[in-house]
Amino acid sequence: MDRRSFLRTSTVGAGAAAATTLAAPAIAQGNRTLTLVTSVPDGFAIFDDAAQLAIDYITTMTDGALSFNKMSAGSLVGAFEVFDAVSSGQADVYHSAEYYFLNQHPAFAFFTSVPFGMTAQEMANWYYRRGGQELHDELSGLFGLKPLMVGQTAMQPGGWFNKEINSVEDLQGLRFRMPGQGGQVLGRLGASVQNIPGGEIYQALASGQIDGAEWIGPYADERMGFQEVTNLYYTSGFHEPGSTLSMVFNQEIWDSLSPLHQNICKIACEAAHAQNTALTLAENGAALARLQAGGVQTREFPDEVWDAFGSAAAEVREENMSDPMYAKIAESYFASMAESAGWYEIADGEFMRQRNRVNAG
Repeated sequence: MDRRSFLRTSTVGAGAAAATTLAAPAIAQGNRTLTLVTSVPDGFAIFDDAAQLAIDYITTMTDGALSFNKMSAGSLVGAFEVFDAVSSGQADVYHSAEYYFLNQHPAFAFFTSVPFGMTAQEMANWYYRRGGQELHDELSGLFGLKPLMVGQTAMQPGGWFNKEINSVEDLQGLRFRMPGQGGQVLGRLGASVQNIPGGEIYQALASGQIDGAEWIGPYADERMGFQEVTNLYYTSGFHEPGSTLSMVFNQEIWDSLSPLHQNICKIACEAAHAQNTALTLAENGAALARLQAGGVQTREFPDEVWDAFGSAAAEVREENMSDPMYAKIAESYFASMAESAGWYEIADGEFMRQRNRVNAG
């Protein structure tokens, strides 16, 4: 399926046991330590890298006046319970992927990724220059939260499978790990979708609990060891063209920070986001080459499967448009994406032709 053609036709038109009172951050000798909960184990490539880099920057830039006690998934609350923990005041900050929290509001999908949605650069364009941050603030504010973007997985592969996908029928009953709207698309096509935390995917795949899984990309996937379980890797994915991660503060905690510290947090997260995007894009190529050298076989979905992904994605996208907040965010998101895509199509086309000509001759 041609992505730009799809865009032109389709873009128109539980929780943790919460404390009842706000948790007080630790304060000693004028310094302050916030409790930050994450959705992955410590050291997870790309995902935890973004969180750690952001808090390191903040601590350094405030000369230690503001620091964080980072608690990985399961150490205080579960991977998918971080939203409720911070909203209720059980923790001060979380770092996660917002599409884990579609049960709170379906529009959170737009602040990670949606099928056939924005690339990493398009997401940055929208978030920083076309109102995405303000809409994220508005949505999160309904839950007493203040979000900042920090972390970018870029284009995610289709995932690891224990069998080839040669037709839409091969998706029937397939037990596959995929969160967000991408998982909803697979569900519409007959798959049995599993929303498994990142720290549990390897064991689920190795034990046969699931038939396949997607994670982040070659660099992070290699570190997860999925190549030890299966050697079929679909390198093009429909579900997450540019997935964003977020650091989200309890609103009362955020409001209690000085204007200086708020600005430091914003700048540190932007810097960490840029570094994390570069890490992803710089390391994926070499990691994929290592995987292939080790026996991993890369595959592409056939056209009929891409067409089915596209049709189901359009249905999933539209099913929440009756919600005013969802519709408002969707309209802004797709308008910005179309604006960016239109420019790239004009500006990049001749450059790419000339680059190919020079490299060939």
